[in-house]
Amino acid sequence: MKEQNTSQFSGENLNGLLGVVSKKLGIPPEQLRRELESGKFDSALQHMSSAEAQKFQQAIRNPQLVEKLMSTPQAKELYRKLGGGK
Repeated sequence: MKEQNTSQFSGENLNGLLGVVSKKLGIPPEQLRRELESGKFDSALQHMSSAEAQKFQQAIRNPQLVEKLMSTPQAKELYRKLGGGK
């Protein structure tokens, strides 16, 4: 199941998502990518409000929560836009 989720966010879609998130957090996309790939979220957490950081930490500890969040209409719409859909 993990491989299927990874393939949905590959290539251009992943770069677009990293660009959006890195801009919001004020972190270069390359740095964010390196940290996420290594499992370290220090810079991202430092640039979030304490409430956002707490929610993020809860999400990464709970795969079911991540799956639930990714299935929301807002997440699906974001994925569609990043994928070039109109």
